[in-house]
Amino acid sequence: MDRIGLRAWIELYERAWRTAGTDLLTELFASEATYQTAPFEEPHRGLPAIAAMWQARRASPDEVFAMRSEIVAVEGDTGVARVEVRYDDPVHQQWRDLWVVRFDRAGRRIAFEEWPFAPKATQQGSQEGPKPATM
Repeated sequence: MDRIGLRAWIELYERAWRTAGTDLLTELFASEATYQTAPFEEPHRGLPAIAAMWQARRASPDEVFAMRSEIVAVEGDTGVARVEVRYDDPVHQQWRDLWVVRFDRAGRRIAFEEWPFAPKATQQGSQEGPKPATM
């Protein structure tokens, strides 16, 4: 794994979030991947569980959001990125996350850990409660 590979993976992640269905998840995740939405949450294990979580958390592939990311570090098979997501226009919800991503030799994520942070106004103003920044 290198910075170019991690950047490409993040771009594919955003494209998958903007695409109806969950077919692109097979390009992002190994079949046995884990996806942890917050540091103390139990991870979703395997593609079927990740796909179900993905569909439940996404309003729709047409939801309005802007995403930007910065690679923080890459070491061996692990990458760390800072990701900021702003939902709607005007923005009614925003998140700043740290993503810790571990890859297999094929470049698919085998473990994903998200550390989501939102301003208090965003958390309190949401009708649905806090929404993770993952796309």
